[in-house]
Amino acid sequence: MDITEIDKNLKSTAIKETDVVWKNIREKEFSIHGIFYSDEENHYRRMPKVIADSVSQGVSELSTCASGGRIRFVTDSPYIAVKAVIADMPVSSNISLGGQSGFSVYADGVFEGNLRPEYTNFNSAKDGKYVFASLAYARTGGMRNIEIYTPLYNRTYEVFVGLKAGSKLLSAKKYSNSLPIVFYGSSITQGGCASHSGNDYVSMVCRRLNLDFINLGFSGNAKAEPEMVDYLASLKASAMVLDYDFNAPSVEWLQQTHYPLYKKIRDEQPSVPIIFMTRPNFLYDPKNCIPRREVIYNNYLRAKANGDENVWFIDGETLLGTEEWDSCTVDNCHPNDLGFYRMAERVEQTLRQCLRYDSIK
Repeated sequence: MDITEIDKNLKSTAIKETDVVWKNIREKEFSIHGIFYSDEENHYRRMPKVIADSVSQGVSELSTCASGGRIRFVTDSPYIAVKAVIADMPVSSNISLGGQSGFSVYADGVFEGNLRPEYTNFNSAKDGKYVFASLAYARTGGMRNIEIYTPLYNRTYEVFVGLKAGSKLLSAKKYSNSLPIVFYGSSITQGGCASHSGNDYVSMVCRRLNLDFINLGFSGNAKAEPEMVDYLASLKASAMVLDYDFNAPSVEWLQQTHYPLYKKIRDEQPSVPIIFMTRPNFLYDPKNCIPRREVIYNNYLRAKANGDENVWFIDGETLLGTEEWDSCTVDNCHPNDLGFYRMAERVEQTLRQCLRYDSIK
């Protein structure tokens, strides 16, 4: 059965327009955030290779996933097309193809489409990579602020944006913050299992507040290793969000690493706001969550007792809410879109407070 013959809304978003003009996103009109192009490796990454390699094999591999990457520009093109060379990654059992390997287009902060490969693209893979192209039509006319989110769980080698011939292309306006928010954490931070890029809690919050950010979520591999601690402390940020509770192998590990991570960042950056978060699946697994939360909350109290007025605490028990909380994940662990929405609501409140956001808008 071909479901697209039954439901036309499920048909491919393959490009049928004949007047597309392609531009590499490294051209000057585009601004790239959250990722950078490695000339050495010929692909995009989230942190320098030499540092990622020194942390662990997992971080080395996951740092090449483009989660948190954004391509920004202004145009009046009636459609936005994307052509990309990405890795031939195995399809995940609990994350959608659109989340793993798709590019999501937002115009003036509103979702316009997820441009993703077809399963048939995998058949054309060579040397561990393949090319696909897709297109989303504009909801409205005129000049629009475009933000394209890159894949959450795939390596991206090249990206080209396609616009209608004759369309205007201008540089995007700047974010509200001059330094990015840095999020460090687990697969949940990385975006698993949002239905598409841009729907993870990190992207949701920062899009609402017009904030630049760096996503340093590493599935199963956020363990506050010494090399990672040094790297995090070196990053100049508007705020730091420490969300690695889920990946600490044990309560004892968390006890040994959490406060030193905070202290290293604080020593290097005396005034940066630091947010402590605990894992969000509290109601699924309170037995394991309670002792972990106690470690993190006590570290928060310890920092406050030592005179630090720029630390904040988010209790994971509050992240998914109480009403139909069991509908917020795909596997009792990773949030779905509803779960990420509820997480974003809570994290936004804290970011507004610690950045004094409402007073500077």
